[in-house]
Amino acid sequence: MSVRLRKMTMSDVPEALRLKDLAGWNQTAADWERFLSASPGGCFAAEQEGRLVGTSATIIYEGRFAWIGMVIVHPDYRGQGIGRNLLKRAVQYLDKQCVPCMKLDATPQGRPLYERFGFVSEYEIERWMLKRAGHTRAKVADGTAQDIEDVIQLDRKIFGADRGALLRSLALGEPEFTLVVRQGAEIAGYAFGRHGALADHLGPWMARNQDTAAMLVDEFLRRSGREMVFADCLHPWAVALLKAHGFEFSRPLTRMFRGANQYPGQPELLAAVLGPEFG
Repeated sequence: MSVRLRKMTMSDVPEALRLKDLAGWNQTAADWERFLSASPGGCFAAEQEGRLVGTSATIIYEGRFAWIGMVIVHPDYRGQGIGRNLLKRAVQYLDKQCVPCMKLDATPQGRPLYERFGFVSEYEIERWMLKRAGHTRAKVADGTAQDIEDVIQLDRKIFGADRGALLRSLALGEPEFTLVVRQGAEIAGYAFGRHGALADHLGPWMARNQDTAAMLVDEFLRRSGREMVFADCLHPWAVALLKAHGFEFSRPLTRMFRGANQYPGQPELLAAVLGPEFG
């Protein structure tokens, strides 16, 4: 039976969630809606006889670079080139948009495929996972609207491009996870988070020093009532903070790029990224 590639729509989200569950991933319907709202022409579905068997998604950040994520294939359909064709369709779409650079976070299993498309390594990321007994979430104040706008301006420098719409969506969807630490007028650190299907996810988590990073992770864990928490870390000092809270290593990821990486941002200030699907 032939597999047809087409644009993904909001009506595909329930089936896409089932694919995600089969892969054991953490995304929710809200995450899919973020992709489809940001890039309605750049999300793709593989379909066989009306059944969704694979997906890929893209987001363009300020025309500086684009992100490719959610490359998923149903377990029964793997080994047929569907993942390769979904990635090819995403790359072709972004090439037509004249995006100078494409980025993604690759698992060890997916990395050889991406290398065949010309992606090269930028730096390594480690996912760390906390399993704990559930607890009552503390009642604390949320960040202000001005805090969020100030963070968005700073995040543009650190991430390398404006992703304000995505961060505002996170702050609106999970305001209790929107954390800002100021030292005078300067933002010393910030963190966002999401309620995933399997775990709460900490990130992006930025700090100018380790004391601020510790304050942010402490507060995030107080606000989260989930038994499982994920964080995708860049630096040993951030890993040390997580280990002190009982996190354990889960899996490696490699941030990769294709094209001219002219806006690398300031990853040295990031304790953890937003997540492999969004960057």
